[in-house]
Amino acid sequence: MDNSENPGRGRQFEAIVAVWLHKQGIQVRPDFTIDVGANEERKPHRFDLGSADPPVLVECKCHTWTSGGNAPSAKLTVWNEAMHYFACSPELYRKMLVVSLDLRREQSLGEHYVKRYGHLIPRGVEIWEYDGSRFNAVQLYPRP
Repeated sequence: MDNSENPGRGRQFEAIVAVWLHKQGIQVRPDFTIDVGANEERKPHRFDLGSADPPVLVECKCHTWTSGGNAPSAKLTVWNEAMHYFACSPELYRKMLVVSLDLRREQSLGEHYVKRYGHLIPRGVEIWEYDGSRFNAVQLYPRP
């Protein structure tokens, strides 16, 4: 798959996550925008999914290990960016990063991220891993 297919694949994953959340009783809509900021200055930021009632912000990442089996460092930088936006978002929101399950030697990319970058995950952020073969997700962080 070339990079031109990535936006469509990402949107498709967002739609799948929205259905999964709906089954959990959480109604979200795509391209949910709120004002965020690390200080008094705020600017609009669009999250992949979200809702004001209940207050929830969701970022979806459908990334995989590289073809050589390495961690996709540039893509994980985007996950770190999501952590920053969550940290700069109002506390009243539930914050969820939902990633697709992708395994390498029995370790998922989501598990690798939590192990490698756990120190960058803000308090209150949840990381979920969606398994498309089971149409379900498990919470990776914090451990339930």
